[in-house]
Amino acid sequence: MTAVVDFLGHLRFYVAGALAFLLAVLTSGHAIMYKRDSRSAVGWVGLIWLAPVVGSLLYVVFGINRIRRRAALLRAVGPRLSGPLLALRPGDALVAQHLPPEAHHLQAIARAVDGITLRRLTSGNDLEPLVNGDEAYPRMLEAIGKAEHSIALATYIFDNDAVGRQFANALERAMRRGVDVRVLIDGVGARYSWPPIIHSLAKRGLHVARFMPTVVPWRFPYMNLRNHRKILVVDGIVGFTGGMNIRRGHVIGAEPTRPVQDVQFRVRGPVVRHLIETFAEDWAFTTREVLEGPLWFPELDEAGTIAARGIPDGPDEDFEKLRWTILAALASARSSIRVLTPYFLPDTALVTALNVAAMRGVHVDIILPQKNNQFLVQWASSALLWQVVKRGCRVFLSPPPFDHSKLVVIDDAWTLIGSGNWDPRSLRLNFEFNLECYDAEFGAWMGGWFDSKRARARELTSRELDTRSVPVQLRDGVARLVSPYL
Repeated sequence: MTAVVDFLGHLRFYVAGALAFLLAVLTSGHAIMYKRDSRSAVGWVGLIWLAPVVGSLLYVVFGINRIRRRAALLRAVGPRLSGPLLALRPGDALVAQHLPPEAHHLQAIARAVDGITLRRLTSGNDLEPLVNGDEAYPRMLEAIGKAEHSIALATYIFDNDAVGRQFANALERAMRRGVDVRVLIDGVGARYSWPPIIHSLAKRGLHVARFMPTVVPWRFPYMNLRNHRKILVVDGIVGFTGGMNIRRGHVIGAEPTRPVQDVQFRVRGPVVRHLIETFAEDWAFTTREVLEGPLWFPELDEAGTIAARGIPDGPDEDFEKLRWTILAALASARSSIRVLTPYFLPDTALVTALNVAAMRGVHVDIILPQKNNQFLVQWASSALLWQVVKRGCRVFLSPPPFDHSKLVVIDDAWTLIGSGNWDPRSLRLNFEFNLECYDAEFGAWMGGWFDSKRARARELTSRELDTRSVPVQLRDGVARLVSPYL
């Protein structure tokens, strides 16, 4: 009997060892095949074999990139509404008609983005910058008030405050006069105020949906796979996009407790089709309802002189389209690069592109908030700023109120606006929407607006970065280690 017990004990030991070995082989093989960064693959393989079972379990939980795979799987259940494919005439040929000869080198960006997005560059567009909610909200509410056929509104945050209720009332009035209204709010952003306004919208009879509802803690700021897009399209003709949520804090003139600067854009012309297509795809994914026909997709006339293209980005079929677009733009710059962003956590490739541009004589200016609304992001950003400052890029810190604006201007002729930030969440993990624009007049205006902000900011020096105390440097360095999750 004792011999049998001993045999069974040894058998369990050998079986457990064999299973642990098999688990290590499978997980380390997965890391070797699917990790893009070789250093990451080496680190995970080492942990898997040096900490049997525990290392494998940690890899299964934290090491597998479920974000992209899950997003692609979820999007696959609904219809995929692809934008129009490339026009017979490539984008670079169109750019040559819109830019002066000294800016024709920017055709290289259009050529690259043709291949990145497979979406045609459109001509005849008009973009009107609307600074802060003081300018943007009245124009958006005015458009809703004049709607005759359809309204599509997607936003990350829709607060249940005075501004949110203004929009809710306007949307309800439009619905009651026969306008088809669809409202899409992110599942996390919907809960930034309490009670969530989504219940009020539903009680009013509006068609409202939450993008990927979640049970994460209320207002948890670092959740990924979120719909961070801001899109409003009225009658399929007039669009609004940018980085502005719907909340009282954006109305600086109302003196809110937590004021937030931002910029929104009123869009007219053929590129509005790209806005409504992106909304329709998100709506179909969330609700299974397909929006189609002239009610949502009317014929669009030219309205201005800007060549523009929508760039949807997310951890699905649109993976890294924004990042690749920015890299193409930085490589094409000859005289100036202006970057305005609230969150600056660029990866190695973007840091290198900025540094190379500065070293070949391009003036690279970056404006960041002096005081960020997410302290971990600010610490992590501080830990890497020396990498660009040491190579000749200039970094400026803007005074309060917190600036949530996003802008890139290349050589005063190419402009990128929208919802995307320079951080891993925007560039890899969340759903964003941006517009690239080719127009010297518009680029010069946005460049001048950037310069006015820079004039009020202070330059961050290498000495200031170098003289941070050791505890502060350690704090910032630890935050940088988790920057991919911020």
